[in-house]
Amino acid sequence: MNQKAMYAISYGLFVVTARRGDFDNGCITNTVVQVTSSPNRISVAVNKANYTCGMIQDSGVFTASVISQAATFDLFRRFGFQSGKDASVEKFDGFGAVKRAENGTLIVTRGCNAWISARVEQMVDLGSHILFIAEVTDMDVLSGDPSATYAYYQEHIKPKPEKPASVGKTPEGKTIWRCTVCGYEYIGEELPEDFICPVCKHPASDFEKVTI
Repeated sequence: MNQKAMYAISYGLFVVTARRGDFDNGCITNTVVQVTSSPNRISVAVNKANYTCGMIQDSGVFTASVISQAATFDLFRRFGFQSGKDASVEKFDGFGAVKRAENGTLIVTRGCNAWISARVEQMVDLGSHILFIAEVTDMDVLSGDPSATYAYYQEHIKPKPEKPASVGKTPEGKTIWRCTVCGYEYIGEELPEDFICPVCKHPASDFEKVTI
């Protein structure tokens, strides 16, 4: 079975934000979709490992800011490659491109072209993820920049890793495995099946052996 077939599905990219008490957090996801138009509902599947997931479960509200092609890799590094579970991490610290939605969550205004706030109506446990089905409570357009798809991120936003001196091998002859999401490289003859990328938290199935 070729796992890369999943990459042929076109995904949008979003910063999903939540608030608990005085703490704001957000994570990158590609799973926001409209499910009904009357009433207007969206769904989003959030990995249970993301701190944002538990915050949405507790608060029952969230905002999805739609990432545009004007976004830079810094946006993904801030909201996708660090965890709000880390007491030293405040993802919005030093990031002023936000405004407060009526539901209390933050809207990301830089690198995004629209935002949608929603109130959770149903939660479905999918094992690794929670699927939130929510009624849209407010939304607006921020810019006319085209939305960024996952394919656009891979081709135009994600930094291209430097080619190793010997393609597929380190100078010592060891095999290189590269995360197709963030570019992190694992060195070893075999990649453990349960390996999780330490940078973007994606599984071993998102790694590929570096070859010519």
